[in-house]
Amino acid sequence: MQGAGRIQGAGRRQGAGLRIQDVPGHVLRSALVILPGSFLLVFYFYPLLTILMTSFAPTGRFGLEVVAQLLFTSYYPRIIGFTFWQAALSTLLTVALALPGAYVFARYTFPARSLVQALTTIPFVLPTVVVALAFTALVGPRGALNLALMRLLKLTSPPLNLQYSLALILLAHVFYNYTLVLRIVGNYWANLDPGLEEAARVLGASRLRAFVEVTLPLLVPALGAAALLVFTFCFTSFGVILMLGGPRFVTLEVEIYRQTVHYLNLPLAAALSVVQMMFPLALVGLYTRLQTRLTLPLELRPRHVTQQRARSLYQRFLVWGSVAFMLALLVTPLAALVERSFTLGAQAGQAVPSLYFYRQLFENPRRSAFYVPPIAAIRNSVGFALATVVLAVTLGLMAATVLASQAAGLRGLVRWLDPLLMLPLGTSAVTLGLGYILALDEPPLNLRTSPLLVVLAHSLVALPFVVRSVLPALRSINPRLREAAAILGASPWRVWWEIDLPIVARAVLVGAVFAFTISLGEFGATSLIARPERPTLPVAIYRFLSRPGITNYGQALAMSTLLMAVCTLGFLVMERFRVRGVGEF
Repeated sequence: MQGAGRIQGAGRRQGAGLRIQDVPGHVLRSALVILPGSFLLVFYFYPLLTILMTSFAPTGRFGLEVVAQLLFTSYYPRIIGFTFWQAALSTLLTVALALPGAYVFARYTFPARSLVQALTTIPFVLPTVVVALAFTALVGPRGALNLALMRLLKLTSPPLNLQYSLALILLAHVFYNYTLVLRIVGNYWANLDPGLEEAARVLGASRLRAFVEVTLPLLVPALGAAALLVFTFCFTSFGVILMLGGPRFVTLEVEIYRQTVHYLNLPLAAALSVVQMMFPLALVGLYTRLQTRLTLPLELRPRHVTQQRARSLYQRFLVWGSVAFMLALLVTPLAALVERSFTLGAQAGQAVPSLYFYRQLFENPRRSAFYVPPIAAIRNSVGFALATVVLAVTLGLMAATVLASQAAGLRGLVRWLDPLLMLPLGTSAVTLGLGYILALDEPPLNLRTSPLLVVLAHSLVALPFVVRSVLPALRSINPRLREAAAILGASPWRVWWEIDLPIVARAVLVGAVFAFTISLGEFGATSLIARPERPTLPVAIYRFLSRPGITNYGQALAMSTLLMAVCTLGFLVMERFRVRGVGEF
C-alpha cells in the first residue's frame, strides 16, 4: 500500500509538472504569433494603409480628385492597359515555351539532368537589372549577336533592332519566369499516372487528343498556379521594363517610380499604387487556393515508375531538342554578359580579354568626396543581405512553426496567417518602397534616413520564400518524436531546439540563402528608400548605366557579372542542401 501510495504521489507530481510546463508552451506559441504578426502589421499593412489615405485624402480630407485624374485622362488608363497586356502576353509565352520542357523533365531521364535543371533555375534568382543588362549584352545594338551577324554578313549596321522593344521585354520575362512553369508543372506532371494517357491511345485517340482530353484537365491546377505566379511577377516587373522598355513602354511600376522620384507627386503615385495592389493580391489569394488542389491524391505515382529513358529517335529528338532550346534561351544571355564584361575593354584601349573594368571598381577617378565607389556598394549589399538573413529567417521560423502547429487553439489562426504571409509576394516592391516613404518618416517610426529601412523592406520581400522553404520540412516531422521528448521531461523550447531544429536545419539554410540572394538583387523598393551615400549593388549598376561613357557601362557590366556569380553560387549552395521534394519554390 505504501508503494502504491508512493507511485500515485509520483504520478500526481509528474502530472503537476506537465501542467506547469504547459504554461511556457502557451507563452512560446503566443510569442511566435505576435512577433511575425506585429512585423506584418507595422511594416506591411501600415505602409499600405498610408498609401490608401494619401490617395483618397491627399490634403487630410477625403476627396476623389487624384482618382479622377487617373480615370478621366487617357494617359493613365493606357498605362494600366499596357501593364495587363504585357503581363498576360508574357504569361502565355512563358507557359507555351516551358510546357515542352516540363513534359521532358516529367517523363524522361537523361544524362546531366540535374545540372540542366539547376542551370534553368539560375535566372529566377538573378536581379532584374542583371537580366536586363544580360539581354542588352546579347541582342543590343553592340551586343554579341549583332556583332556576330555583322561580321558574318559583312554589314555596317546592326541587323537586329530590339532595343526598347516589346519583343525584348517579353523575351526577358520568359527568361526570368521559365523555371516557374518548368518546376511547378513538371514536378506535378512527373507524378501523374501515364497509364491514363496510354489507355486513351489504346482506345484510338491520337497523341494530341489524349493529351488534350486526359492529361491537360489533370494539369489544370498546376498550370493555373504557375500561370498566376508568372502573371504576378510580370505585372509587378520593374527593372526589366525600366531598362529595356525605354521611354516608349511604361507600366504602373515605372510610372509610380517616376511620379515619386522625378516629379515628387506622392498623391498620384499613391493612387497608382492602389490600382497596382488590387490585382496581384487577389491573384496571390487564388494561387494559395490552387496550391491546396495540387495536394489532392489524383492517382499519383513515384517518379521511377513514370519516367523512362529516351529510346526512339523521336524521343531523343524531343529530349535533346528541348534541352538545347532551354540552354540557348537561359544560358546564352548570361554568357554574353560575362564575355562582354571582359572584352568591352578593347574599346578603351585595353588588351582582350581584360580585367580593366573590374580594376576600375576599386578606384575613384575624380577624387570626389561625394563619389561612392562600386566596391562600397558591394559592401553595402553584403551588409544589408546578412542583416536580412537574420531578420527574415528568425521571423520565418516563427511563422512556419505556428503554421505547422497542430494545437487546437491555433488552427483557426493558421487559416488566416498562411495567406497573409504570402501577401508580400504579390505586392510591388516599388509600392512597398513608396509606402515606407509615406509612413515611416515621422515619430515614433522615423526611419527615413536609417539603413534599417532597407533591411526591413528586404526582409518583408524575402519572408514568404523563407516560410515556404521551412514549412514543408516542419510539417514532415513525426509528432511522436515531440511527444516522446515531452514525456521525458523536455520543455517546449528544448523540444524545438533538440528535435525540430536539427531536422529542419537544411531547409532553414535554403531559406537563408533565398533571403541573402533576394536582398542582394532587390531593386524596386531599394531604388526609392536607399540613401544616396549608401547605394546597393543593383542601384549602383543602374546609376552607372544612366551615365554616358564606356567606362561607366563597363563598370556596370563588371558589377553585374559579380552579382550574377554570387547569386549563382548561392543558388548552387541552396540546391546542394535542399531536401528533394521539400519546399514550394
